[in-house]
Amino acid sequence: MESFKLLTPGSLLLLALLGSTAAKVEEESPGFWRAQAQQTLQAALDRSPNTNVAKNIVLFLGDGMGITTYTAARILKGQLQNRSGEETVMTMDTFPYVGLAKTYSVDFQIPDSAATATAYLCGVKTNLNTVGVSAAARNGVCKSQEGNEVTSILKWAKDAGKAVGIVTTTRVQHATPAASYAHSASRKWYSDADLPASAKRDNCTDIVIIGGGRKYMTPRGTKDPEYPLSLSSRGRRRDGRHLLQEWQSMKTGKSTRKKRTTLWERNPLMDPSIAETTEKAIRILRRNPNGFFLLVEGGRIDQETLTVVTADHSHPFVINGYPFRGNSILGKSPLWAMDMLPFTTLMYGNGPGHKMVDGKRPDLRK
Repeated sequence: MESFKLLTPGSLLLLALLGSTAAKVEEESPGFWRAQAQQTLQAALDRSPNTNVAKNIVLFLGDGMGITTYTAARILKGQLQNRSGEETVMTMDTFPYVGLAKTYSVDFQIPDSAATATAYLCGVKTNLNTVGVSAAARNGVCKSQEGNEVTSILKWAKDAGKAVGIVTTTRVQHATPAASYAHSASRKWYSDADLPASAKRDNCTDIVIIGGGRKYMTPRGTKDPEYPLSLSSRGRRRDGRHLLQEWQSMKTGKSTRKKRTTLWERNPLMDPSIAETTEKAIRILRRNPNGFFLLVEGGRIDQETLTVVTADHSHPFVINGYPFRGNSILGKSPLWAMDMLPFTTLMYGNGPGHKMVDGKRPDLRK
């Protein structure tokens, strides 16, 4: 182990003793681990295949939630409960079926949220930055959209008579929710203001959906009713259209209250959390006797529901070195690297911890 090269045998012994304090006495016995393995194996053998047909489906999507992100979350959860953390069992760990998926787009080794959303919602791999279209569509080329649209599982569910819904903590024009309804050669075309001249010449138009991302639905400069002083929240549209007013006028006199719920911009003191909005969405959607499909990006429901938890891709997120058992997942490792500087347990490969100054890492103690 490279980090130990500059440490004396005495220092290594002291560090080993410090690291062992987080371990429980029973963990020193081989029988402890064999019994645990036997229990896990027996639980798998005792599991009976569920051959029932689910009426409802809830898909939870953790954007960028890779293996290291999940591991860090598991350890943090345990440490917040005053445990060492590594042994923590997450709810997802108890699911009867767990697996890994290969994530890549047709043209890149590493996909983005648009390409992956098209893959898991439409069942078709596509090119980077494109959403709701096949790989025959070209990134940023509007005229390549036509004829290459692919439908999503939400459309299939709706055609089957089911209710459908989307809950997200980001804007509804974002890549993940967009793949459920949009067909676009660019995930970045949030409104007409984002369409290049070539797209407008090809008669590319935007569509309307109600949810987060209000600034893309109002004329340029329009003050946000919730955040009137925020310049970043003001309208972005250049065509002068006020899509919210248009939608309201379309629905005048129609009973729509029971069919949709809206979450605009989240204020922790005023607005519901994703758990609360998910619960509300389920209450609304479950009124459909044929069942529902709910996409949650980010409750207690009946036994006829299939719950799927997954991620779209990972990030350059790593767990560094060999931190001792119980070491704070958000802290620094007690072992120093070859440059005699401490390092954080967690690091993004393209973040501040990766920065080099004159060929050296910054001293995290300063």
